[in-house]
Amino acid sequence: MKPITVFAAGLSPDLLKCLKGSGLVERVLLFNAGGADSGMPGPITGTIPGPLTSGRALNAAVAETASPYILVVENGPVAPGGRCLERLLETAAATGAAMVYPDFFLEEKTGPARRELIDYQAGSVREGFYFGRLMLLNAGAVKSALESCGPVPDVEYAGFYDMRLKLSVKDRIFHLREPLYTLSGRDSGGDLFAYVDPLNRPAQMEMESVFTNHLRRIGAFLEPVSATPPVDDGRVDKSGNFPVEASVIIPVRNRVATIGDAILSALAQETDFPFNILVVDNHSTDGTTDAVARLSADQKVKHIIPHRRGLGIGGCWNEALFSAACGRYAVQLDSDDLYRDGNTLQRIVDVFRTGDYGMVIGSYRLVNPALEEIPPGVIDHREWTEHNGHNNALRVNGLGAPRAFRTSVIRSICFPDVSYGEDYAVCLRLCREFRIGRIFDPVYLCRRWEGNSDAGLSFADANRNDLYKDSLRTMEIQARIRLNLGRNTP
Repeated sequence: MKPITVFAAGLSPDLLKCLKGSGLVERVLLFNAGGADSGMPGPITGTIPGPLTSGRALNAAVAETASPYILVVENGPVAPGGRCLERLLETAAATGAAMVYPDFFLEEKTGPARRELIDYQAGSVREGFYFGRLMLLNAGAVKSALESCGPVPDVEYAGFYDMRLKLSVKDRIFHLREPLYTLSGRDSGGDLFAYVDPLNRPAQMEMESVFTNHLRRIGAFLEPVSATPPVDDGRVDKSGNFPVEASVIIPVRNRVATIGDAILSALAQETDFPFNILVVDNHSTDGTTDAVARLSADQKVKHIIPHRRGLGIGGCWNEALFSAACGRYAVQLDSDDLYRDGNTLQRIVDVFRTGDYGMVIGSYRLVNPALEEIPPGVIDHREWTEHNGHNNALRVNGLGAPRAFRTSVIRSICFPDVSYGEDYAVCLRLCREFRIGRIFDPVYLCRRWEGNSDAGLSFADANRNDLYKDSLRTMEIQARIRLNLGRNTP
């Protein structure tokens, strides 16, 4: 018995040459191949109807696997290096890992560029976690996971996602920090907005079901009855009174081209309550400070320049939240975005008034600098449900905008002083304890332009951001497991 069965969505010529010459391949199973000739000798080739993401196809392929390891190959121009298969087998044997995934080279015009992936951890539960194009799975661990957790459900899109989550419950997923293959063509690891594209909603609903079951298996699922009613205790004014009902919070640094539009958008709000605008100017050097100062002639605009330099966006939020000018509700507006119309702030506060919500999240429309809609259009996170609201946020990388907070609640948590993921961190924490109100039609315009903080990120920068959010999810999952254990302990 040779050690490897291959699950392949496609076989590039270089990969085919490697498999043929290795002497390590017992069988090749082509997914969704339609009977096409793989180029491998007939007796060791089979076809599996359906893609690698299909639960039915994966269950059938696992049932046909007799070798100790499974090499999963996603479609693409993969060229394995000198001892790629041997090194994967050595690593799997040495670590006892259920799954091993290596770094790789991406072929660029200037030559091969190394793509260093990130380590898998308990919080790496988003379906878009990027493993590259080659993964080696321990077939025994796969079968054991499917026996103890149940077979892969009959899903079309979430099959492999379900399988690797089940593998991760008891077994290790190991990142080998060595580039073992080269990939030709562009490969960024995924589209920033793919998971919220309305065209992908059927896939997202499958992912949501698979993920919720995973949370139940590991003891991190929170029942809807766990919500804690928030208390408006004031924190600054101990009587529970606030100077205004709502404050629009705008952290800003060097956005002279857009800050004026953002402030005017906030000033244009029509409400049945008093509000103000807290602009936290993080020591701008491009004229932003003067622009804010001119607009602060309106008494609603409070120009805050922190005493401390070097704050992240989260630190700027804390400056606003603990200001004596902060209202009962703190509502986000990024310095390069706009409220859709003059009714946005009223709608958000109205949601707070209808329920015991710790936070309210709206929906937004992606637009270009001319405010013309760009794909994928409206981002509404309709996978969110009132019933499962404590758990929905753990699977995805964002929660929508604008985000609004009950000030008394968010003061007890505070933002981490970073400039990426600061909002996600506090939203995860709030979701653990409080109900979240939602607005599912767009009330916010998110302008995409070359100066956005997440525009044109390098592979390494995107990985660093993803690693941080994975770590936030790891902490949150551990906290929820501990919370559930405490509830079940006399």
